Formats: sequence, structure tokens, C-alpha cells
Amino acid sequence: MPPLPSIIAIDGPVASGKSSIGRRLAERLGYLFFDTGLMYRAVTYLALRDHVPLDDDEAVALYALRTHVDIRPPTVDDGRDCTVLAEGDEDITWELRSKEVEDNVSRVAAIPEVRRILTSRMRQVGLRGRIVMVGRDVGSVIVPEADFKIFLTASVEARARRRFEETQARGENRSYEEILANLRERDRIDSSRQTAPLRRAPDAYLLDTTVLDIAGVVATIERLIADYTK
Repeated sequence: MPPLPSIIAIDGPVASGKSSIGRRLAERLGYLFFDTGLMYRAVTYLALRDHVPLDDDEAVALYALRTHVDIRPPTVDDGRDCTVLAEGDEDITWELRSKEVEDNVSRVAAIPEVRRILTSRMRQVGLRGRIVMVGRDVGSVIVPEADFKIFLTASVEARARRRFEETQARGENRSYEEILANLRERDRIDSSRQTAPLRRAPDAYLLDTTVLDIAGVVATIERLIADYTK
């Protein structure tokens, strides 16, 4: 029997279920779960903290080049999926989900030079193997050689509802309408950016999650993996 795929890439627009599904799949396989958006969030958080002007592409790119961010298996048993380290030992894992980061990360991620720099660093993490990588360019740009690729999609309304429920569970005071508007704008940026616009890799399986729950999608993916290993 062929071995399990070493690199599993799950792509799709924001809030299409990538993280929840990838997390569950990684747990079942005993793999590292890596949401590639964490790299962009990390640079965004650190740049905001260090007062780098986010409207200055050159300044943000230079900052990203000089800043070292790494993704490692969880170092603390506090519910995290992984540990995000800045400059080797600064744990910034939980700082990356703030509203300020959420509102600015697409702007940072749309800068071509930032994408080039961070794509290289994401590849370094992914090529370690035994990993489920989720993001919006994983199978098409970051690790196109990934053994197994999935592209998830869902209506923007369904995605906004999921994100709203997530923020409510975390105790954040954000309205559904605000989140919906944010997702529509992020979709516009992601699909129209000059470098690596959102697209499905030709060899990726397409799954629409609009009316599926997490368990249903994970079960479908596991069946596809079982076929892959035959």
C-alpha cells in the first residue's frame, strides 16, 4: 500500500472551512497543522507593533525580510494548533487573532514582495513533511509539489456566518454585517492581486462546503486519501 501523503494542501477563500477541516484532519493523521495565513498575520502584527507604515509597500517588505517567523508544533497545552515564534523564541501565537490584525492582514498579504519572502519561508516549513497546510495559495504556489490537494469553497454568506459564530464564541463584539463586508473586500483583494491571485490548482479536488458540516467534509477527504493510498 502506498504511504499516506506527506504534504496535504488545503486551499480556498477565507472562512471556507480550511482551518477547521485541516485541524481535524491533522489530528486524525497525527500531522502538524499549519495555517499559512499565520505567517502573514505574524508580519502584520509585528509591523503594527513596531509602527511600520502598512501603506508603504517597500517598508513592509523590508521589515518582512528582516523579521524571522517560524511555525512549530505546540509548545504549550493551551488549545493552540501550533506555536508561532518571532526571532527564534518570542511566542506570539495568541496575538495574531486581534481585530487590528484581521483588518490589515489582506493589505500586507497583497504586497508582491512580502508574498515572495513569506512563500519561501512557508515552503521551508511544508517541506519538513507530515503536515496539513491550509491557505489560499498552498497547492498552487507555496508547495505545488504537494502529494494531495483540496480546494474548498462556500458562499460568502455561509463563510461570514461561520466567522461570526467563531468570533461570538471567543467573546468578540463583531456584527455579522461587518464580517460579511470584510470577507467581500478580502475576496476582492485575493482574487485581483497581481501576484498569486486566488485560484484552484489544476490537480486539486474541489469541495463545496456551503451545506456540509466539518465531519462530512473530513469524511469525504479521508475517502479521497484512502483512494490515493490504494
